Amino acid sequence: MAKALVLEEARRLSLRDIDLADDLGAEDVRIDFDTVWICGSDVHYYTHGKIGPFVVNAPMVLGHEASGVVSEIGPEVTGLAVGARVCMEPGIPNTRSKASKLGVYNVDPSVRFWATPPVHGCLTPSGVHPAAFTFKLPDHVSFAEGAMVEPFAIGMQAAARARIKPGDVALVTGAGPIGIMVALAALAGGCAKVYIADLVEDKLAVAARYDNIEPILIPRDDAASVLRDATEGWGADVVFECAGAAASIRTALEAVAPAGCVVWVGMPVDPVPVDIVLAQSKEIRMETVFRYANMYDRAIALIASGKVDLKPLISETFAFADSIAAFDRAVEARPTDVKIQIKLEHA
Repeated sequence: MAKALVLEEARRLSLRDIDLADDLGAEDVRIDFDTVWICGSDVHYYTHGKIGPFVVNAPMVLGHEASGVVSEIGPEVTGLAVGARVCMEPGIPNTRSKASKLGVYNVDPSVRFWATPPVHGCLTPSGVHPAAFTFKLPDHVSFAEGAMVEPFAIGMQAAARARIKPGDVALVTGAGPIGIMVALAALAGGCAKVYIADLVEDKLAVAARYDNIEPILIPRDDAASVLRDATEGWGADVVFECAGAAASIRTALEAVAPAGCVVWVGMPVDPVPVDIVLAQSKEIRMETVFRYANMYDRAIALIASGKVDLKPLISETFAFADSIAAFDRAVEARPTDVKIQIKLEHA
């Protein structure tokens, strides 16, 4: 039995003991978790009890963005030792599947992803994880930054799918945590400037703290018009749609330049219309993003290099004992909040 933050059902959390799988396999490591970030999907499960086809039908431990310290290793583990500071990729595929063999294990239908029903998450003092999906952190990268590798990896996946060319101008629609992560990854990937659009001025203010990220407040300004004005009428070389809203999906197609690229990152709750003729008339390229594959080591390297600073995105820190209060704070969705972390303590 282990104490954990358990989602009993929609709108009901408890901090209690629960029976969790704890057997250490030959290629596994045991991790004492240090920092766990609250993700939007965690909040959605809390408030709604489901995301699309994934329904919480039984008590489930939340949390999937985490870092910690290795406390035990399996007999066949190499490259990791007890005491190593690490972060963990939360999606575990079938390594023998066709998707894994093709290097796109993120779309393996059999992926077991932390805190996705019926798989338990990591908001508990310790857990077991495959060493192959556990990554060492450089000494100068904090646990807080390590736990943010997970959402930043989504930004990295988006930037890689865009095939950015040095000097590209990009637009990001949606200035939530993922939108900001995508903007930072786009800059690191070679964009000269990234414009970011949102309805909430406070969110844009957070993004605007970074050099070469320019905010666009909707509806005061029209994002497509701003991009045309900034590019002599041409438009954005790349648009990253991160809001998942029908209006911003239309904006993405209007703002992208001829022969440009739109990367779909945000996930609409319901199907939305897409103007295929507009896309065809520009002969744009469309790419989609679902989580990430083979991005953790690259994300850690970028953070360690100092080219990407995620520390300004830390909004508030809660103790593990106050996890329920942390989630209630996340549900408030304060416009100045970006990422809320929970710190676990070990004797």
